[in-house]
Amino acid sequence: MTTHEIDQDELRELEALAVDVAAEAAHFVVQRHRTDMAVSTKSSDVDIVTEMDSRSQELIASRLRAARPADAFFGEEEGAPENPAGSGALTWVVDPIDGTVNYLYGYPLYAVSVALVEGDPTVPGAWRPLVGAVADAVRGSVYHARLGGGAHLRGADGTSTPLRVSDASDLATSLVATGFGYDTAKRVRQARALTGVIGHVRDIRRGGSAALDLCLVAGGQVDAYYEMGINPWDMAAGWLVLTEAGGFCSGADGGPPSSDCVVAGAPGIRQEFSRLVDSVVDIVRQG
Repeated sequence: MTTHEIDQDELRELEALAVDVAAEAAHFVVQRHRTDMAVSTKSSDVDIVTEMDSRSQELIASRLRAARPADAFFGEEEGAPENPAGSGALTWVVDPIDGTVNYLYGYPLYAVSVALVEGDPTVPGAWRPLVGAVADAVRGSVYHARLGGGAHLRGADGTSTPLRVSDASDLATSLVATGFGYDTAKRVRQARALTGVIGHVRDIRRGGSAALDLCLVAGGQVDAYYEMGINPWDMAAGWLVLTEAGGFCSGADGGPPSSDCVVAGAPGIRQEFSRLVDSVVDIVRQG
């Protein structure tokens, strides 16, 4: 991983760019949902969501490339990281709508995630986020952070609130968030793994947006989060928001966060929660 010499002033500018772009895209997808879904049929609404994913990513990419033409770009709607300028060592990692099923149904938990990372985001352990913004689309708020600058929530009214993870120290009384994948067979295995977790915690929450789940841990609304099968664009911004709020974010068996597994939470339950997730992760890896 290349270490970039970026001072706090530049990071602050990059953080502001991520916040502005994420907020603009979030406003766009909410407004289009209100108009497009109102005239859709059950046979066409999935196509509308697919189109909105693409259009949101196009908006984000155009804004970022105009501001930072040398940086690479890696979005959910593309394959390998793409850098039209051919020279960027930094990469914008983007999820244009995190929580697409929620978006499809109008369930008010979906987000736009924008992060700038150093290293190769396709290789676990070979990258880290430098700035990140997760726009809670329906609420109009934005979770954001920069490396070494703390984590904050910008409310819909423009006010800023520092974020801090909970002081949880007992796993048995901790509220835990998780999620499930789209593949039916894998989702069944994830449900089996959940049975090995739920008896050791206070309760489980399943919101449907990994980016927002990580941010909810950062704000102390839940104490911990785990999921198997998410992608770099799902976790990049939320990972930084969480760690800058004092939390931890890792993978299974003490490894780095990856598509295999993400384990995150308040530091007071790190050891106990990590052991618990490690004990069930092989259930999901099967098949």
